[in-house]
Amino acid sequence: MLAKVNSCIIIGIEGLSLDIEVDISSGLPMFSTVGLPDGAVRESKDRVKAAIKNSGYQFPNKRITVNLAPADLKKEGTGYDLPIAIGILSANGLIENESLCCYSVIGELSLDGSVRGVKGLLPMVINAKERKMKGVLVPHQNIEEISVINGIEVIPISSLHETVEFLLNKKHIDPISHSVNDLFHQPIMFDVDFSEVKGQDHAKRALEIAASGNHNILMKGPPGSGKTMLARRLPTILPDITLDEAIETTKIHSIAGALLDVSSIVLQRPFRSPHHTISDAGLIGGGSFPKPGEVSLAHNGVLFLDEFTEFRKSVLEMLRQPLEDRKVTISRASMSLCFPANFLLVAAYNPCPCGFFGETTNRCNCTPTQIQRYMTKLSGPLLDRMDMHIEVGALPFNEISGKHSSESSDNIRIRVNNARKIQNKRFGKKISVTCNSLMSPKLIEKHCQIDTETRNLLEKSVDRLGLSARAYHRILKISRTIADLDNSDDIQKPHVAEAIQYRRMTAVI
Repeated sequence: MLAKVNSCIIIGIEGLSLDIEVDISSGLPMFSTVGLPDGAVRESKDRVKAAIKNSGYQFPNKRITVNLAPADLKKEGTGYDLPIAIGILSANGLIENESLCCYSVIGELSLDGSVRGVKGLLPMVINAKERKMKGVLVPHQNIEEISVINGIEVIPISSLHETVEFLLNKKHIDPISHSVNDLFHQPIMFDVDFSEVKGQDHAKRALEIAASGNHNILMKGPPGSGKTMLARRLPTILPDITLDEAIETTKIHSIAGALLDVSSIVLQRPFRSPHHTISDAGLIGGGSFPKPGEVSLAHNGVLFLDEFTEFRKSVLEMLRQPLEDRKVTISRASMSLCFPANFLLVAAYNPCPCGFFGETTNRCNCTPTQIQRYMTKLSGPLLDRMDMHIEVGALPFNEISGKHSSESSDNIRIRVNNARKIQNKRFGKKISVTCNSLMSPKLIEKHCQIDTETRNLLEKSVDRLGLSARAYHRILKISRTIADLDNSDDIQKPHVAEAIQYRRMTAVI
């Protein structure tokens, strides 16, 4: 007999319909899986056979052929165990095909027949909803991950036996239901706060601007000046994540298996801080079957690259495309995949190998040749893509030991949220621009008008600092963000003057 079970495959970060066809015919006992399966899928026959027997069902001692269609796409992962087992039982006459056509089935099987959680479930459920399926049978471990999806019945199952009982209408399982509003109105707790940072008011101001407009920022300073401390507190002042952003971010983390809990949805903007020994594929993404890298895992959040100059130059140069296009395109012989990469890049580095070049309290022991070789790792085109450049100097003892408390992250986040609301209202939902850093030259011309006096100041600064056209546009974007923080409809001269100072370090580098 022939049976067909609906399931799903992941291509990039999107789900694609997958038909699992099972044919049982007479002949020598054999279990064959076709349709470009990888090692994990080929091994499913052993798990499926043991799970069926240990669940109390008879495994057919015949020729079994399993086809994963479309057959020209490579299949990987363990999420096909449950639909293959259901297909075998259906082809053996235990389950009617009519009861399978309305549901999509996903899950990994243990040898005892219990169902384990799988990676990438969220885009699979979204795909089932787009295909107008009645419902989807998913592992009980993954129910929180897909709790934000409405419009389709999500049936949590714990075992193969429970799945069969449900499809035979012998057991009723209530679909999961969660209130999306309840999830997004939960208070977000952070272990760190900006009030813990002593001094460095100019750096805090720069980070507030960066968070408000999603501007990339480069911090330069000696060891121990607080660069890492500031960067790790940036997520505490980022604007609240929206439902669409949470779903898209969770899809990426689910596919990469990077969710902190297999049953969770991303409700905070991600913060990724890879080590400087990371590979090209680890940062950008890749592999024979491409997976998202750190730049995609930081989508809608922060990518922090500490010790910026210690990264291999080839790795750093690969950042140029995602910084400009806000996405990563990975091409292979069989396919070309695109992963989103709209992140806020925060980079920190020392001014020289020893870290004390230009400091008055500590003597630098580096030679000019060593400093030059150290700085050549940061190319001009890469630095030009960094919106803001700031210096974080060493703090004097009286500021370190002082009891004066700084402004809390909660107060700063209120201003950041207000600025981001102004930007959302300005751009609306007609275009895919959500913040000032994403403005195109056409939008810059429309929303970044300045008067003659301010234009003269900007012209002199661009000529004196030798800034590029890209830097000119970035100054206007930052100026627009500063004006939004001041609740000003127009960009004024002080806004542009402040934005210019965040590009002064480019000429020095």
